[in-house]
Amino acid sequence: MQPQQKFSGSGSGSADQSSAVVCGQCGAPMPAGMRFCRTCGNRLGEGPAEYTETVRLPNGTTGPNAQFNTQYAAGMGGPMARQNAAGYPKRRRFGFSGMTILWIVLGVFFASGGGLSMLKLGRTPRSGAGPAAIFSSPRSYVGVDQLRTTDGGVTFVSVSPPDSPADKAGLVGGDIITSFDGHAVTDDNQMMDLLRQTPIGKTVEVVYLRDGVAKKTLLTTISEAGFNQLKQLFDSRPEGRGKFGFDSNRTKSVSNPETKTFGVRINWLETNGPADLFGIKTGDIITDFDKTPIRTSEELLSRVRRAKPKDVVEVGVLRDGQPLKIPVTMGRD
Repeated sequence: MQPQQKFSGSGSGSADQSSAVVCGQCGAPMPAGMRFCRTCGNRLGEGPAEYTETVRLPNGTTGPNAQFNTQYAAGMGGPMARQNAAGYPKRRRFGFSGMTILWIVLGVFFASGGGLSMLKLGRTPRSGAGPAAIFSSPRSYVGVDQLRTTDGGVTFVSVSPPDSPADKAGLVGGDIITSFDGHAVTDDNQMMDLLRQTPIGKTVEVVYLRDGVAKKTLLTTISEAGFNQLKQLFDSRPEGRGKFGFDSNRTKSVSNPETKTFGVRINWLETNGPADLFGIKTGDIITDFDKTPIRTSEELLSRVRRAKPKDVVEVGVLRDGQPLKIPVTMGRD
């Protein structure tokens, strides 16, 4: 960019005018001694044009190669920014910066995500059908674990926590629910639908099979908050959990209607564990624990854990076809 040059005013001009210079970019007059133009912001010796010296000797002249480059300059004396009728720089139509637009987009994205989070996957798809999306709503809880469809209805592996509706109603793992609140139960998806439709706190009739025999009981459903409170009370009880000295993964459920043999066979015992010390043997079939029928390995483990350490528990077993009652003092897990 060409340097500032002397302003050639008329002979009647003042001393300031005779000593003034003009901007080499926009042509606006500048007071003597200024190093940048207050109109366009051009600084001496800066710009895209060829650089020439900005310091001149007295009565010096412009170099022979100096020229004014209008490629990057507005009209002489014109402003660098586009202005409106009032003389102020024009603003963008909507007045939003790029960062503001970004935050708006993010807000809309997360808001829509929050709405979608109100949906949840419902029932397990049948015969290749896609998962059904339903609105989440409170449902009743009864306190059974792992509902499974089986012949004749729906079964489950265990009852927990203690004092849950199913526990108070006398249900145990392995029972087969055939009717719930007057509705015949055919699969686990239907059972979950019935729990969603049943008001919290309602007392319902449950028909179930145990060892092939039909039985009835009543239970009162509870809320999720009530269920979690029962679980927390059990998990945090000061006595801790009971210990029997067996491995639930090394057991086998036994169900033989012909011999009327129902229970859980013990295939391994911890040496010097409570069961071993008090007379339980490998191969015994546990039929009941603390007067509760045992039909699944999970139910046996659940009953062992809820027994209090140092309590004496009566264990019913079948050994070589002979029923026995063996008292066992529980350990602490």
